[in-house]
Amino acid sequence: MKCKMLVLALLLFAGPRLFSQAVPYNVVFDLTTDDTTVHQRVIRWITMIEKSNPDAKLEVVFYGKSLAMAEQEKSTVADAIKKLSANKNVAFRVCEVAMKAHKVEKSQLIAGVGTVPDGLYEIISKQAQGYGYIKVVQ
Repeated sequence: MKCKMLVLALLLFAGPRLFSQAVPYNVVFDLTTDDTTVHQRVIRWITMIEKSNPDAKLEVVFYGKSLAMAEQEKSTVADAIKKLSANKNVAFRVCEVAMKAHKVEKSQLIAGVGTVPDGLYEIISKQAQGYGYIKVVQ
């Protein structure tokens, strides 16, 4: 009887840990604002996540008014973007539809920033791959 109780207690307390799987830390950030304090906040989040979870896959998708964050001449966080984009698990992607609407050329983007044909589709695709979704707001 004592043996059965011990086994039951072990299963109750240790069981979930034995059978659980690690959930990947994959996040796509949806950024549309031109607010530079929000841009700094996103960089801070990515930096903290990168340090605490080196295997995390992180992507920021820019569209709408947020393109300035990814432009060499306008970004207040250009150096941080360059540094973070050197990590293969961190990606910064600008919507080409938004670039056309705001008359931004690829040559104006910070080194390490890529483009995607459609920012909304990129976000949906990442969610379909299991990425968590964060809408960054002011």
